[in-house]
This record gives sequence, C-alpha cells and structure tokens, in this order.
Amino acid sequence: MDTATQAIGEAEREARTRIARHLQELHRLHLALADESRALKRFTTEGQAGIEIALATEMLEQYMGASAGFLENMRGRFEGRLALLRRGEPAFDSRPDRAPEHGTFWLAFSRLCAVLRRCGGVSG
Repeated sequence: MDTATQAIGEAEREARTRIARHLQELHRLHLALADESRALKRFTTEGQAGIEIALATEMLEQYMGASAGFLENMRGRFEGRLALLRRGEPAFDSRPDRAPEHGTFWLAFSRLCAVLRRCGGVSG
C-alpha cells in the first residue's frame, strides 16, 4: 500500500472516530432528555397535569424542529454534492479486475441516495 493510500485510510479512520464521538454525545443528550421527561410526571402527581402537558409539548416540538432542521441541512448539503460524488466513480473500462471496486462504489452511492430519500421523508 502506498503512502497516499495509507494517509487516506488514516484520515477515514479519524473521521469515523470523530463522528462516533459526536453520536455518543448525542446519545448522552437523548438520555438526559429522557430523564427530564420522566421528571415531568411530578407536575401531574402534584395536581398540575397542564404543566407537564405544556412542557412535554414544548420539548417534543423543539426536538422535532431541531432534528428536522439538521436533517434538511445535511440532506441539502449531500444532495448538492451528488453530481461531484458520482464523478468520483472509479474507472471500470470493462476490466474484470476493477469490477469489485466499481460495484462497491455504486452500492455505497445507492445507499447514500436511499438515506437521503429517507431524510427527506423524515424532515419533509
């Protein structure tokens, strides 16, 4: 493996690690919000169900708005790059030895397109 390929592999691993850390933090925030939602029941047990309803509604509305906004931003960003990403297709030239790389590229590209469609359905 040449130096450039090793550098790209290392950069990919680092990017995956950073993204994994961010997703772990997002999971921690989800758990914190779940704890907060459980704590809201005290208002109902103290005879103030209206407060729990209002707080639960606000929390869910804000969460959905922030999540939908994030998904729409990411969807737009990557949809805007699809043509450039597609141009990154590895050359095939009817050479059988390049078929696996070519197929892997199109599988990954199709997966991204499917995820983008799902993001559109979630945020739209």
